Amino acid sequence: MAELTTVARPYAKAAFEHARGAGELAGWSSMLALAAAVVANADFNQYISRPMLSATEQAEAVFKVCGDRLDAAGRNFISNVASHKRLAALPAISSLFEGLRAEAEGAVDVTVTTAFALTAEQTQQLGQVLAQKLSRQVNVSSTTDASLIGGTIIRAGDMVIDASVRGQLGKLRSALNT
Repeated sequence: MAELTTVARPYAKAAFEHARGAGELAGWSSMLALAAAVVANADFNQYISRPMLSATEQAEAVFKVCGDRLDAAGRNFISNVASHKRLAALPAISSLFEGLRAEAEGAVDVTVTTAFALTAEQTQQLGQVLAQKLSRQVNVSSTTDASLIGGTIIRAGDMVIDASVRGQLGKLRSALNT
């Protein structure tokens, strides 16, 4: 995973700089998300991974699936990625682009994992508290994981706050074993 992120980072930065300069962050976001979804499809990925296809043919296959939802600059970007045999990195490129976009817009995506489902009100309150703590606009998504036993795990970018019972038991186990 780290290797794919390393490969994707310069492409994501280049796309972001171009999109920001053109004032088209939202458009590029949707183009990259679409291309990433196309390439992430197992059947399509198997098709374009055939050694007999040239980079141009791989890019053309992506263009055919995406249709007119890619503008000229988006097509050029995909062609460039394909010419360097990096189409498999498109999902990571899209993800990194979204991170750069959120940072530029002063927003952060936060994933909250809890042992039990949160109500809409709890999610909203948690979002407000996190927005104050992080001094940013917060987009909260929540998931459940019964193995946490209780508590929460909050992920915001590189920051992880593990306030789960499972995490506390793990820390206690480590302390006892040392």
